[in-house]
Amino acid sequence: MSLPAPYYQDDAVTIYHGDCREIMPEIPMVDLLLTDPPYGIGAARRGRGGRQDGAAVAPSKDYGDARWDDRPVEDSLIAQAVARSRWQIVFGGQFYRVLPPRRCWLVWDKDNGANDYGDCEMAWTNLEGPIRRLRYRWHGMLQEPGRVHEIREHPMQKPLEVIKWAMLKAPSSERVLDPFMGSGTTLRAAKDLGRKAIGIEIEERYAEIAARRMEQEVIPFDHEEQGTRVSGRVLASVEGEESTDADPPMLDLLGEIRAARTAKEVR
Repeated sequence: MSLPAPYYQDDAVTIYHGDCREIMPEIPMVDLLLTDPPYGIGAARRGRGGRQDGAAVAPSKDYGDARWDDRPVEDSLIAQAVARSRWQIVFGGQFYRVLPPRRCWLVWDKDNGANDYGDCEMAWTNLEGPIRRLRYRWHGMLQEPGRVHEIREHPMQKPLEVIKWAMLKAPSSERVLDPFMGSGTTLRAAKDLGRKAIGIEIEERYAEIAARRMEQEVIPFDHEEQGTRVSGRVLASVEGEESTDADPPMLDLLGEIRAARTAKEVR
């Protein structure tokens, strides 16, 4: 098939409303895959506010029917997304066995106190270098002090500053792809940073929310050099050296999946 007409398009961003299984094969190669696919943990169906120190922090927002997180997407689809990019940053990568062991993980410390949610979220990458960590508060109405309060439009939405930080860790990110776009945070980050981005979203209500976010005025982003500072907050590293611009090893994950299936049939 050919690419459908964009749901939204401007000089920096293109949004497609549809199934990424059908659209991704028609997308040209990009510099960076930065995405947050469903983890398959049912988090979007919890229907309650998080609890902190024994009390609900805030009433839950009604996001409607959120069954898309009942199971993770297929390994072959993750492999297909990886194959469209030179660099990859995949939040929740620990839930996908198709992604090989790598040294450089990005860790977002949510600074969310004692509660029944995870303290951190991790992103698998194929970047070279050590583990990197950003501390940025995000727990319902409790958000990073001194920053613009963000409206939560999606049950699994990430803070804009966290996505900008991750994007700046990639050696090149002039063209960005997010095939599980949700409310469009990756695209908004790319636009604010002067990048170009393509997003794909299967639910029209989220494609519409993302389109509205793209129409907002670009917010200047305060950084001294690529990957060193996000809005004045110093990043903490766990070990060693910075990422390099060296070409990453090419991953043929689809080939590995086919080989594994063949071996299973032989047995």
